Amino acid sequence: MKFSLWRKDNAEAVVTEARALIQKQLPQVSRRRFLARGLTLGGVGLLSGCVIDNNATAEAALTRISQFNDWAQGKLFDPSQLAPTYPDAMITRPFPFNAFYGEDQAPQIDGEAFRLEVSGLVTRKRPWSLRDLRDLPQYTQVTRHICVEGWSAIGKWSGPRLGDFLVMIGADMRARYIGVHCSDDYYTSIDMATAMHPQTLIALDWNDAPLPPKYGFPMKLRIPTKLGYKNPKHVQAIFVSNTFNRGYWEDQGYNWFGGS
Repeated sequence: MKFSLWRKDNAEAVVTEARALIQKQLPQVSRRRFLARGLTLGGVGLLSGCVIDNNATAEAALTRISQFNDWAQGKLFDPSQLAPTYPDAMITRPFPFNAFYGEDQAPQIDGEAFRLEVSGLVTRKRPWSLRDLRDLPQYTQVTRHICVEGWSAIGKWSGPRLGDFLVMIGADMRARYIGVHCSDDYYTSIDMATAMHPQTLIALDWNDAPLPPKYGFPMKLRIPTKLGYKNPKHVQAIFVSNTFNRGYWEDQGYNWFGGS
């Protein structure tokens, strides 16, 4: 089989043919593994022998395939399956700093004045202070942070479960997305199933102490079932919506679902 990518309208055919090829030629276990890792334009090339020589058409094909990635990962996501946990002895020290700016540029936020804003499809739209959030049941996890750049590190985070918080503020559980805006201008969004996963935390502490600025003070979302760029730091606002919103890196070409 050979794909033709000379015309833009062939981009959709690329994805359609790739889906059919996977379904027909890979056994079920291998197919699930392949889809879990995500179908990419390069993957289509390997399967089909296609040559990408038209930038506009390639971009259209890549967009379609990225959407297919999101769909496949969403179907494969199991909200009851937990990410691996580790003993404290395996915590990475020092834990790496990673952001789209230098460590010395991490926001310095007044914790006493901080208020988490909630909006969208919720019934209790009041601001939440750090004290309010710390009064909620707290959970601790030692999990692996996996960066799309190819490295990983094990850290310890504590805080209330995002799912419990969404229930408390009266979020519409039929809504599809949870969006996040951060004080460092970062933004992202996740699906409701991920938000309700028992390991998805509103992390207030790192290594049994309040988050330092470089790791996201005053709060971050810790989502061990997602890649690092889906774990926003310095969270300032959360909104519940049925309107699809991407994210800072997703708007630059990263996969939206971002499962690890």
